[in-house]
Amino acid sequence: MSRFDIELLFIFDEIYKSRNVTRAAENLGLPQSTVSIGLGKLRTHFGDRLFARTSKGMEPTPRAQNAVQDVRAAIAAWQHALADQPVFDPAASTREFSICMTDISEIVLLPTLLNYLQQIGPRITLDVSKIATDTPARLEGGEVDLAVGFMPHLESGFYQQKLFDQHFVCLVASSHTRIRDTITVEQFLGEGHIEVKSSGTGHSIVEKVLAAAGVQRRIVLKLPSFLGVSRIVAETEYIVTVPYRYALQMRDHEAFRILPLPVALPSFSVKQHWHERYHEDASNRWLRQTMAQLFAAGDGTALPFE
Repeated sequence: MSRFDIELLFIFDEIYKSRNVTRAAENLGLPQSTVSIGLGKLRTHFGDRLFARTSKGMEPTPRAQNAVQDVRAAIAAWQHALADQPVFDPAASTREFSICMTDISEIVLLPTLLNYLQQIGPRITLDVSKIATDTPARLEGGEVDLAVGFMPHLESGFYQQKLFDQHFVCLVASSHTRIRDTITVEQFLGEGHIEVKSSGTGHSIVEKVLAAAGVQRRIVLKLPSFLGVSRIVAETEYIVTVPYRYALQMRDHEAFRILPLPVALPSFSVKQHWHERYHEDASNRWLRQTMAQLFAAGDGTALPFE
């Protein structure tokens, strides 16, 4: 129903209560001509005069008397729909949030998020899955609430908010016999590399920039995720290029060194993404605000994809 149709319902109800077109216009804050025209449209729609002039004023016809409760119910439903959304209460909620993220985000972000939820929303649960090609469709359909990672190719209809920037570093075993505190371009090219291909981690940047610079790494191992890469590096003499936050998270668990790359690579932004259908949803908004509070650095303004 259009906005104009809703206005007609208010005109009907006010004339019914006031029994006077002029008074109804005053109560609605509308010109009398607008109310008179509206009454004419109502009469056409109902196929009835609805209100007839009598010595007591504009008295409702039987058709109007039969319709008034339905009209008022429609007005009440409209007003309820426009009312403020309920506030999401994490302490009382048993909501399950579905989040798509990278394996790096599982390692870097999930422990902090879970510890926070344990304190603030102890009955809230998470369903975490990997960022994949179907993630945008799952966000749009409401199957997934939030996606966290590097997703530069989303189309219109989605919002994004930067959480933090990532840059790349090189990991080498602490016991590496040829590389110590720095790594040269020659060493970088001469050593065996581990390549990790994991969606949403920004590693496509590594391949494109190195290829454009004519840098050809000697790949000896390809992995689908980062979950085991730090252990492999620590126990071999292979090297790997990884995001810095991942390196920081793992350095107390494995014997490796974090070295600056000898080849310049651009940083990338880790963002949270959601569909515009759920932009005003109270629980979704709370989750986004929580992620920004825990992890955002600097300007975290949410921007729509154009």
